[in-house]
Amino acid sequence: MALSILTLALPIILLVVLFLGIANRGSIFFVQKRPGKDGKIFTILKFKTMNDKKDASGNLLPDEKRLTSAGKFIRKTSLDELPQLLNVLKGDMSLIGPRPLLVSYLPLYNDYQRRRHEVKPGITGWAQVNGRNAISWNKKFEYDVWYVDHISFPLDLKILFLTVLKVVKTDGISSDTSATMELFTGNSELCD
Repeated sequence: MALSILTLALPIILLVVLFLGIANRGSIFFVQKRPGKDGKIFTILKFKTMNDKKDASGNLLPDEKRLTSAGKFIRKTSLDELPQLLNVLKGDMSLIGPRPLLVSYLPLYNDYQRRRHEVKPGITGWAQVNGRNAISWNKKFEYDVWYVDHISFPLDLKILFLTVLKVVKTDGISSDTSATMELFTGNSELCD
């Protein structure tokens, strides 16, 4: 399925590459280490929607100040996720599953939250179709673990359908206080 989507999306991918090549002055891809199934680290590939501007101290500016105009459109339409189809073909990811988060979050999870790593991470998942970045971390983990406990082909089809609706409506792309999602800083309260 990933190969079929990649083939069908190739003209769009080429346009995004051209668009970002101009907007980002040649910097097209965002590459980062992320934890996958069983916490195994892999390299995720996305289209780059933010520049690398830094403040006077050399620290990256906040996301909302680095998000380019082209990046806003690409993120709004979820086109930035298309290169992850290569991660699916490689076997690091699945189309459906908990989104792969930052490696630095691994030691912050409690046992319940860590269960999200019992399956391969996905390009989209149950948390994404139920709020994406507009829901709390606890709710996101609750949805991720619920998916792990209820994984099935019919559920995956439902998530794919709901993902298409979310992309068309451009729902939940940003949190209320950030251009993307607030950083996870650990557990103030444990999930049930």
